[in-house]
Amino acid sequence: MLGLAIGDAIGKRTEFLTMAEIGLLSPDWRQLPLPKKAQVTDDTQMTLALARALRDALADGPLVPLRLELPLRAEFVDWWRSPDNNRAPGMTCLRSCFRLSTGGPWQDASDIGSKGCGANMRVAPLGLVRELTERQVAGAAQLQSGLTHGHPTALAASELTAFTVRWLAQGVDPAELPARLRAHAHEQRTRYDESWLGDLSSRDHFGSPEEFIARGWDESLRALDRLDAALAAADPEADPCERTGAGWVAEEAFASALLCFLLMPDDPVAAVRRAAVSSGDSDSLACLAGAFAGAHRGADAWPREWTERIEYRKELLAFGALWD
Repeated sequence: MLGLAIGDAIGKRTEFLTMAEIGLLSPDWRQLPLPKKAQVTDDTQMTLALARALRDALADGPLVPLRLELPLRAEFVDWWRSPDNNRAPGMTCLRSCFRLSTGGPWQDASDIGSKGCGANMRVAPLGLVRELTERQVAGAAQLQSGLTHGHPTALAASELTAFTVRWLAQGVDPAELPARLRAHAHEQRTRYDESWLGDLSSRDHFGSPEEFIARGWDESLRALDRLDAALAAADPEADPCERTGAGWVAEEAFASALLCFLLMPDDPVAAVRRAAVSSGDSDSLACLAGAFAGAHRGADAWPREWTERIEYRKELLAFGALWD
């Protein structure tokens, strides 16, 4: 939880800047500082919204769709209405949260055409709750995406992101992740879980539910192809977005953030800096890279002078302790 917020705060400063402009801030990407006022963006705010909803849902019993959907809808609407929601939030999240606020099925609020990285930038808490079954993680990851981003690739990339955090927190060797993720994608490729998604696929009007979800997994598998190619010719000095995508969409955000982490799995600070010094959606990339690094190395991975001034520190630590 600390790692994702640290990455978000570092990347907030470089988002929307060119590589040349970032170079004026820090000629050496390995020295990019955390701003003195370490504010986060909507990425961390929405992550905390999911964390609160997940905590409340689990307090009432085993995780089931309606038990998560109700508090998550309320948290997302509260975030949408909050005066602190002034950190360049994504338009899909804003529009969908407005529709959620009007009531009715969440599937009607979802943007079925959007696969923006807002789907998976916030999903990390689901990977930290050890008591959840794999089906619960998969279903909840897709549900939380679907409330705003209903595109099948947003659903699939959110599930891959959640399982990456889960496996790293369980102690899986980072080098094993690409093969594990590929196997998982093939296994899930035509599995549309109606108990979690309801009739979301019917909004698409093309093919069966199985064909709908397969499109998302196929796009995610192509992103894993690009990740494998980038790792085969590993170059930590290169802009990661040139190899695996700029990260404005979910599967690219996942692949590029994971690339930054896998290039330097034992140097979490370098991993988030590499993600932040990129030509794409730097705050979301660094947020996800920080989540992966933190899941792998724990809270002690980060410099104390960083963790002491990160925004929302107290709440981040509370959730980390809750699920440790």
